[in-house]
Amino acid sequence: MLILLAAMAMPLGAGAVIELPDIVGDNMVVQQNSEARLWGWATPGSTITVGGSWAPGKTVSARTADNGRWDVALTTPGASFTPYTIKIEGDGSNIDVKNVLVGEVWFCSGQSNMEMPLRGFWTQPIEGAAQTIAYSGKYPGIRVATVPKLASYTPQDRCPSPWKESKPENAADFSALAYYFAQSLTELLNVPVGIISCAYGGSKVEGWQSREQLAQYPEWNVDKEAADSKIKEWERINVMYNAMLHPLIGYTIKGFLWNQGESNVGRHDTYPQHQRDMVTEWRSKWGLGELPFFFVELPGWEYGGPDKTEAARFRECQHEAARITPNSGIVCTSDLVYPYEVKDIHARKKKEIGERLAFMAAARTYGMQGVPATYPTFREMKVDGDKAVLSFDNAEAGFSPNQILEGFEAAGADKVFHPATAREIYKDRTIEVSCPEAGKIEAVRYNYKNFAIGKVFDLMGMPLVPFRTDNW
Repeated sequence: MLILLAAMAMPLGAGAVIELPDIVGDNMVVQQNSEARLWGWATPGSTITVGGSWAPGKTVSARTADNGRWDVALTTPGASFTPYTIKIEGDGSNIDVKNVLVGEVWFCSGQSNMEMPLRGFWTQPIEGAAQTIAYSGKYPGIRVATVPKLASYTPQDRCPSPWKESKPENAADFSALAYYFAQSLTELLNVPVGIISCAYGGSKVEGWQSREQLAQYPEWNVDKEAADSKIKEWERINVMYNAMLHPLIGYTIKGFLWNQGESNVGRHDTYPQHQRDMVTEWRSKWGLGELPFFFVELPGWEYGGPDKTEAARFRECQHEAARITPNSGIVCTSDLVYPYEVKDIHARKKKEIGERLAFMAAARTYGMQGVPATYPTFREMKVDGDKAVLSFDNAEAGFSPNQILEGFEAAGADKVFHPATAREIYKDRTIEVSCPEAGKIEAVRYNYKNFAIGKVFDLMGMPLVPFRTDNW
């Protein structure tokens, strides 16, 4: 049954009147060099004053609105591992928010592969989790706020989201992917990293959109779904936006990470536009411009059968979503599954995905030169006799392994695909494909199946993006 949330208040000390959301609390990370937005509730008409210990004597004030809400924008300094205190006073309260760090803050959302904690799910482990958890205390600058799975058809103002320090007693419950991103980013930038983990396993992209946005899609009807008791909570639209995301809108961040798509497989015709619309709406609500939005390619899984193409078509549409959405990017993950994970939708290699997202952020958001953050992608095909010659972008140094390249198929006029032989033509960095069974080649595909493991890379180990040359 759908959870209808009531307003939740953070309990305060005796005599305190100001209430704070969990996201404004001890151990928090505020975005460096920003006007960090903080808020809470107090008696209507009262004046609230806020100051950070990094700037003694400098404060900002706000008058509480009729609904009790107050908001301030607090100027923050450059990043530092020095713990600070934020003092909030007024309306009979004097609150110290302690152990605050200034650094980079990223909002991480999606479905179960983003939600999946370092401790794993039942029978589904995270590779290297024991070591990561054991050594998590080496990264005191990483802080994680995790939103529990909630749902509501009414936009909420509050949700549980307390900040936790990176240490063994906490780390097992952190989103594995988000934590590995934070770990890599703090290594690259040498700054604290705050993660807001806001994910719900099984959720559709439409679950993270407002009612107003969904009203533009004739195939979706919030009221009709709300009246249907057979629809499971995680399958519903709009409810994650209201219960989990809406309470956090406006917390000052640097960008978004997104790992979602499994529950939208089969809707590849509309998904790119819906994801773009979601990103546009989130950016508009945050009011911080075109915040970067980096997301993850759908992992391999059997879906209707490992050799079918529903998931391949969806990955294709994800790359289209990246193309049509400004300041967004997708990391390829085709190589990050094991053969035995064909029936396991929660692949265990999360560290590499987190690193690739961090590399993308380092290169594209923070301007770090030389960090590998692109993937070889198909550009065009030319047929030369009984062979097809493929050329690529982002492959200037060629491919590895420098021998027979696995994963290619070719088809002739009958549109039946057969395993093909592929080899690199070193002088011009192309790939030559031959397939006697196909006759004259009309189309080539690479890794274009529900479950196929990428085995072709550039010289930095970045995998070739799965592709097809046809539109059959």
